[in-house]
Amino acid sequence: MRVLVTGGAGYVGSVSVERLVAAGHEVTVLDTLITGHRWGVSDGATLVEGSVGDGDLVGRTVRERGIEAVLHCAARSLVGQSMTDPGLYYRENVVGGITLLDTLRASGIDRIVFSSTAAVYGGPERVPIRESDAMRPVNPYGASKLAFEGAMRWYGVYGLRSVALRYFNVAGASEQFGERHDPETHLIPNLLRAAASGAPVTLYGEDYPTPDGTPIRDYIHVQDLADAHILALDWTGTAAPGAHEACNLGSNSGFSVREVLVGAEAVVGRPIAHSFGPRRAGDPPSLVAATDRARDVLGWTPRRGSLEEMIGSAWRWMGNNAEIP
Repeated sequence: MRVLVTGGAGYVGSVSVERLVAAGHEVTVLDTLITGHRWGVSDGATLVEGSVGDGDLVGRTVRERGIEAVLHCAARSLVGQSMTDPGLYYRENVVGGITLLDTLRASGIDRIVFSSTAAVYGGPERVPIRESDAMRPVNPYGASKLAFEGAMRWYGVYGLRSVALRYFNVAGASEQFGERHDPETHLIPNLLRAAASGAPVTLYGEDYPTPDGTPIRDYIHVQDLADAHILALDWTGTAAPGAHEACNLGSNSGFSVREVLVGAEAVVGRPIAHSFGPRRAGDPPSLVAATDRARDVLGWTPRRGSLEEMIGSAWRWMGNNAEIP
């Protein structure tokens, strides 16, 4: 299969590209390298530097590379930034996404998998969250992802076969690629940075109505996510024209912030300096996704769901790649 991976030089995209290449697929990466990294492109994949919003570039790339299917990982993805600059998120995640869909349609490509987010649900009415639950995103990031999901589903009128994969927190690393963000907003890499530097990390809220007072979040190993991407691409190859599916990905149970802290301390073998600050506005007590549909539709189940596996692989990758900027 000849696959175009947008955002394939980023954290999630790089590991998915790595696994696609290892499986024998011919992969082209389209990335602006604004938040992605040139070192994040697997040997064996071809990098095209540019944006999904550049219809001429995308059209030329898919024709020259003979692209058959698309894995769409490119997106602006910082919740806080989306609250202060919503226009950026609608321009790049929605307008750029529509340009991508129109270019694929004009090029005769009718298969796409969208690396979406469970932020489309907003504050959940129940936990675990199911795909049929109400979607009321509480920030422009989630709203922009939901808007593109809707467009992708309606492009089924033109015969597009599509899958949206919704997940909360990605963690871990492969042997080759891991997480390197600036700024870093995710709990596990911030805990590991604190462990490496000795500088304390602030954790937010210890008075939630949960067993240990800290919020519970769902996690997925980045390699499990890559597996889901490949299974979803395979699904688009056999689905009827116009078919669309949305599937949650996660652990079905989740881990509290305190459990993640304890897990990280076990991996690094020493206490991690930390303090607790007040709750952050809008943070719900628990966010966990039900994953039955991913199992039933795609045949996907997480295989690396323990904190030891997720945190341990990230810690090893950080130690082996400390020189990477």
